[in-house]
Amino acid sequence: MNSVNIIIGSQMGSAEYVAEQLADELINRGISSQLHEQPELINIPQKETIWLLCTSTYGAGDYPENLLTFIEEIKQEPDLKGIKYTVIGLGDTSYDTYNLAGRNLDKLLASKGAERICERLELNILDEALPEDTALAWLPSWLKKVDMG
Repeated sequence: MNSVNIIIGSQMGSAEYVAEQLADELINRGISSQLHEQPELINIPQKETIWLLCTSTYGAGDYPENLLTFIEEIKQEPDLKGIKYTVIGLGDTSYDTYNLAGRNLDKLLASKGAERICERLELNILDEALPEDTALAWLPSWLKKVDMG
């Protein structure tokens, strides 16, 4: 793998900010990365890259609005074998639907044959540490698993 495509699902900006921080750190480490703020399946490379999907949960466990078209495209796709991915979910543990969008996205991709690189990272916005700081601390271990670090 020689690049990371960061797919963002963000309603209020938190997931977008985490994704931007991760993209900056990847670039600082000499790893090519591209952010997809309005993701469309046709515009996201599927070979020689890893998808890092960073999404919040909105409302009653829903996907953020900017991710809805992408989710529908994934649902229509018969086979995503060859795609390697990891999901980062942001949520609030005070809700019953904590991180439901990230969990559902993870299941959807796996059901289409995509290969999960490592377990989903779930970020609780109520934690003492900022979500972006937790994600940045997690990144080196992820890079080792994807053989980039």
